[in-house]
Amino acid sequence: MRRQQTLADRITGSSVWRSIVRHGYPDNQRNQALIIASNVFLHIHPVKIKRYATKVTYTFCLGGLSFFMFLVLVLTGVLLMFYYVPSSDLAYQSMKDIEASTTFGQLMRNMHRWSAQGMVVAVFLHMGRVFYTGSYKPPREFNWVIGVLLLVVTFLLSFTGYLLPWDQLAYWAITVGTQIGGAAPILGPKVDFLLKGGKEIGQPTLIRFYTLHVIFLPLIAAFLMAVHFWRIRKDGGISGPL
Repeated sequence: MRRQQTLADRITGSSVWRSIVRHGYPDNQRNQALIIASNVFLHIHPVKIKRYATKVTYTFCLGGLSFFMFLVLVLTGVLLMFYYVPSSDLAYQSMKDIEASTTFGQLMRNMHRWSAQGMVVAVFLHMGRVFYTGSYKPPREFNWVIGVLLLVVTFLLSFTGYLLPWDQLAYWAITVGTQIGGAAPILGPKVDFLLKGGKEIGQPTLIRFYTLHVIFLPLIAAFLMAVHFWRIRKDGGISGPL
């Protein structure tokens, strides 16, 4: 007698399901290998790690902490974007309203601010650990360059976010920052104009730094992190002690 086909059987047997899931259940080694090879998250994650890599005192989990703080920043930043107004006339008041009138607004802002500072510290210490343990040596030179770029992007994220409250600290910090850029030889005046969006700090400056902070720089950071994790996987995992 033919067994009645269940709803799960009809779903897993459909062409739509087979176009998404191109392997069977992980009940044998072949299917287990196919699952890992066809999933970007499992493919980045190593199949096995060496004993020394499990010691907290070797890495202090600084890379993982940096990535975790980046995820916290993305989550809290998206929530803050619902209430923040990128206007030179309303930015400061919107930040005060987030703290005083929005449910859990002050918590979200404090989490965002402290996670940003913690990420800067964690990335800097992570770079120091990698240098101290010689993890930048072949075949990991390329990943060291990616790490340096991530450090620069982290600094830029912190700097561009510092302007957004549009208070006195932010105004004078961006004044110093644009003057440093304007002091560059030959291209100084053009760099100053590019950063400010005009001859003076105002609404165009705020919009430029807001766009950099919430779209451009996070996308660059996410891309570099994906390459960074992938290179760790391809270079044989975390390097061993010297």
